[in-house]
Amino acid sequence: MQYRSIIRILGLLVALFSVTMVPPAFISVVFGDGGGLPFVLAFFLCLLTGLAFWYPNRDFKRDLKAREGFLIVVLFWTVLASFGALPLILLEQPHLTLTDAFFESFSGLTTTGATVIQGIDYLPKAILFYRQQLQWLGGMGIIVLAVAILPILGVGGMQLYRAETPGPVKDSKMTPRIADTAKHLWYIYLGLTIACSLSYWAAGMGWFDAVCHAFSTIAIGGFSTHDASMGYFDSGLINIICSVFLWIAALNFALHYAAVSNRSLKNYLQDPELRAFFFIQFILIAICFAVLMQHNIYEDAGTTFDHAIFQAVSISTTAGFATDSFSEWPVFLPIILIFASFIGGCAGSTGGGMKVIRIVLLYIQGMREVNRLIHPKAVYAVKLGNRALPDKVVDAVWGFFSAYAVVFVVIMLCLIATGMDDVTAFSATAACLNNLGPGINEVASHYGDVSDTGKWLLISAMLFGRLEVFSLLVLFTPAFWRN
Repeated sequence: MQYRSIIRILGLLVALFSVTMVPPAFISVVFGDGGGLPFVLAFFLCLLTGLAFWYPNRDFKRDLKAREGFLIVVLFWTVLASFGALPLILLEQPHLTLTDAFFESFSGLTTTGATVIQGIDYLPKAILFYRQQLQWLGGMGIIVLAVAILPILGVGGMQLYRAETPGPVKDSKMTPRIADTAKHLWYIYLGLTIACSLSYWAAGMGWFDAVCHAFSTIAIGGFSTHDASMGYFDSGLINIICSVFLWIAALNFALHYAAVSNRSLKNYLQDPELRAFFFIQFILIAICFAVLMQHNIYEDAGTTFDHAIFQAVSISTTAGFATDSFSEWPVFLPIILIFASFIGGCAGSTGGGMKVIRIVLLYIQGMREVNRLIHPKAVYAVKLGNRALPDKVVDAVWGFFSAYAVVFVVIMLCLIATGMDDVTAFSATAACLNNLGPGINEVASHYGDVSDTGKWLLISAMLFGRLEVFSLLVLFTPAFWRN
């Protein structure tokens, strides 16, 4: 294991991460809210610590293998999220405990969107901006992780990129070098963020709110600058803009790259995952609309449709924005929306959940087994589009699904053991493992009342969900640490 090379990389990342403390400090000066000092202190702490790790190991530039890759991927999220908690720990108002500061930082960087803070409307602008910025940076990290890193490591069926995705993602990378891949993804990600900001501003948001909500929309994070989330603006146009950009961000960014580079929508139209994604979305919206209309929850069909489409898109893509409390909707709607978050967005998107492509493959594999029962001697291939998938990809998807289920059950049982009621434990685990944010019952609006033990369990759920389970799980196997 090339430990010194890993330390060098982490030191460099932490030193670079210190730069993220500058914009909130600048915002504090612009608005004169007096919230900039924690970010100035955090800047120097991150910079000095990063340099202290990097400088003694600066000459250790070795080729890293898959094993080091797993460790770096996990440490990337844990170390940066830990340093991201520094300014939150240093805050005087609101005063956050160490556990709460870590929970908020991990929730932001993993784009979960669960919060322990109440009274968000009254927070200094610097803190509001920092929370949104954390999600935006985490969203970009997810894209690079999913499209450039995980396919190389072959994590949980992500080798689909290498085996089956058409066009520019062949051989696991869109361009010959990961650095080039990341650069092109950054351009697309930044372009979508700017477009989303301008759309929000044109629809009536102030510049600050427009930029902040664009950050969390493109990252599919769900943090807001208001306690009422998107409901604060009470605008059907803003809701539609948010839903459209959530759909865009929930699609595979490799498809966006192909559309931009080839100047063609051909890849969108041919992608089976995209078709399955929108099929699920439209079915979910129709169910929500029909049930809400049947129970006369809102005054007219237009308002009902507005809430139905927004909540269905927001929860199913794992954003977690709200115009109303979906946990108070009638009959099975809260539960079906929570279950929809298990599907989440497309692979290679900023969405959470197990990803649409895996659910599609699980369905196809299930139908193959049914057909085998009817025709035992027939040979059936698992096909995605017109291509037959190798068995190792199908096996990896089944392995991922089983690991995901085991992690979910273990964390939920541990939460129940802390004294949390069954429904809250189920929804909190689902919301954090799927990187959704809001749950139902006691965690419908915030996680401030969860015990410290429960919060650390949920932090682990956020990491498991964001790291595609296997990337973190592999570190707990003895074989990983053997030379």
